[in-house]
Amino acid sequence: MSDWQQISLGDLETPTRRKVAVPPQGSRTSMSDDWVLTTFGEVLTSVSRLRKVAVTDLEAIPYAGVRWNAEGVYHRDTVSTEGITGKAVYRIEKDDVVYNHMWPTKAAFGVVKDDTAGCYVTNHFPLFTVKPHFAIPSFIEATFQYPEFQAEAARRAVGTTERKQISNASFASLPIWVPPLSVQERIVEIIGAVDDQITALSVETETLAAILRRRRADLMTDGSVEAVRAEHAFDFSTGVRRTPDRATGPYMTPYLRSANVGYGRLDLSDVLEMNYEPAEREKFGLRYGDVVVSEGSASANAVGMPAMWRDELPGPVCTQMTLLRLRAMDEICIPEFVFHWSMWAYESRAFLDIAGGTNIKHISAKRAKGMVVRLPSLDRQREMSVELDTMEVALASARAETARLREVKAGLLPRLLNRTIDIKSAELLEV
Repeated sequence: MSDWQQISLGDLETPTRRKVAVPPQGSRTSMSDDWVLTTFGEVLTSVSRLRKVAVTDLEAIPYAGVRWNAEGVYHRDTVSTEGITGKAVYRIEKDDVVYNHMWPTKAAFGVVKDDTAGCYVTNHFPLFTVKPHFAIPSFIEATFQYPEFQAEAARRAVGTTERKQISNASFASLPIWVPPLSVQERIVEIIGAVDDQITALSVETETLAAILRRRRADLMTDGSVEAVRAEHAFDFSTGVRRTPDRATGPYMTPYLRSANVGYGRLDLSDVLEMNYEPAEREKFGLRYGDVVVSEGSASANAVGMPAMWRDELPGPVCTQMTLLRLRAMDEICIPEFVFHWSMWAYESRAFLDIAGGTNIKHISAKRAKGMVVRLPSLDRQREMSVELDTMEVALASARAETARLREVKAGLLPRLLNRTIDIKSAELLEV
């Protein structure tokens, strides 16, 4: 056990720091009484030549690809073969091992599932089958997700910085530790149990998000409620432009920009500073409950993305011109209502609909002020906000649990493959 713990695919060193050569084709090196060190060439059989199909023999080609980070094989596109001549494609079948030799540094390795069986790949995707007496496909797939494997595959890639490649020979020579089939099956079952929980939580999260969006839309578009212009419900402000003369000064102040605003949340990992005079701090400074809305971005998906400021950083904190600041007017609305209205305006694309520009869309304060707000009484706003906030909390909890389980898997898989945790211990883990 202790011998295995100090070996990785990246350096293949023994506890005494002696280099262990990658075994040649046809040999195996045992580090324990049950696991063996071999190579992918010993575990897999190349089948590309057997799967070659002339394009002229097909009416249409459902192309498959391999996602980065070993996240699976997927259906990319289906194209007509009309006008395509002189080319060949390769049919993939369930449990085939396939990788994109142009992207080893992105860990584009995968195993074919039912949903892509029968699709085709180009000659950029070498195909293999797993020798059944050596391994099972799902164990090979787990190995592809192992960080040490990904690092070693990237290390062996050759070519330019922009587009490195890994040859069939280099791939075949990659080392792999292989346990008995029964151990492989248990490792796959344990990881699969975590994956099942992640999938179930992901479905739950998507359902909660859809219900929240639908309920928010119903509340914010209630035709029985008085309609007013947004400028009569919210106080609008835009930040200052970032200019060279503000790069230094006696009043350096943190400020938020579009990059800090996500979908209903703030990312404060990279907050910049520039000089705001005291009067500007007062005018452009954020107060608890203010809603900041991204005016524009190179991505249309980011236009109108809102988040609420909850004094996450000590003040003063101001805004840049790339953000609209919406503030609840006293005795007219509450901050939580402003937030949920802004979320609805983003989710319904109402913000995007009023955005100007061609290639790069942006929202102006003038256009935003003219938007329609269905403005209920303050008491009704509070009731709506409590309902929607409760749903937001449930959604955030589901997302946090999903993220936690992904972390569990990310930590469990390497420990199973490098034997720092044994099967029996893994079976006792509470996830």
